[in-house]
Amino acid sequence: MNKTIDKLDTVLDFTDCRPIGIFDSGVGGLSIVKCISQHLPNEHLIYLADNLHAPYGDKATTFITDRVNIIAKQLIDRQVKALVIACNTATVNAIDQLRKQVDIPIIGVEPAIKPAAIYSKTKRVGILVTQATARNTRFLDLVKKHAVGVEVIIQPCPGLVELIEQGEINSDRCGSLLHDYLSPLLTKKVDTIVLGCTHYPFLINKIENIIGHSMKIMDTAAPVTKELHRQLIKNKLCCAEKQQGKIEFFSSNPSKSIEKVCENLISQPVILKSF
Repeated sequence: MNKTIDKLDTVLDFTDCRPIGIFDSGVGGLSIVKCISQHLPNEHLIYLADNLHAPYGDKATTFITDRVNIIAKQLIDRQVKALVIACNTATVNAIDQLRKQVDIPIIGVEPAIKPAAIYSKTKRVGILVTQATARNTRFLDLVKKHAVGVEVIIQPCPGLVELIEQGEINSDRCGSLLHDYLSPLLTKKVDTIVLGCTHYPFLINKIENIIGHSMKIMDTAAPVTKELHRQLIKNKLCCAEKQQGKIEFFSSNPSKSIEKVCENLISQPVILKSF
């Protein structure tokens, strides 16, 4: 258990057991679902994978924004009390405009640039991102703001999301792409690598096989869960009932093969419903 996340162990005088909506372009956001479910076990979750349109990494900003707004409406129609955009690409492209339209808490996913910059001893940090994130102005502004005095190597990783979506994590192709994308970071002698896509935590073991265990790898599941917890308490939205929360899974293109991929990633049975 990540020690930075406080457990909900105080007695609350309110309870709100409506679900929390979580969505991603595909299955990558399940890395966030796993963390939320572990640390906020009483909360009910609805996970929505827009895999019909995955990946978002090669899509235009206008397309990503339209999909985010459509999905947010779908989840709000299901009476969710908070939204988690479990997708780095969707966050950097569309969260600001969505927050202007929606009056429930919205938690986004952003690369852990600031903690990586603080942690790095060599002052060289690598960030693995999708193509859309790599060219996004909001993301580049975050790098500029939080990485003063630090050399940041931004590495786009086309093809990785697709392989994870297809359940090809252990394929030769996936290993080959990882070698190609990690090589420039090793050449630059970075000591910290930031995973700038929620799909990439599922590749941590393979990444460590290539770079070894001396480098620090940072993802965003724990910080997102902590911020969600803070927002739930602040807005009196916690579900304080002593029960195990349920998780519902939805997809824009459900299939048995995607169910199997989800089950392998989250280590529990998954029934995908259409939305």
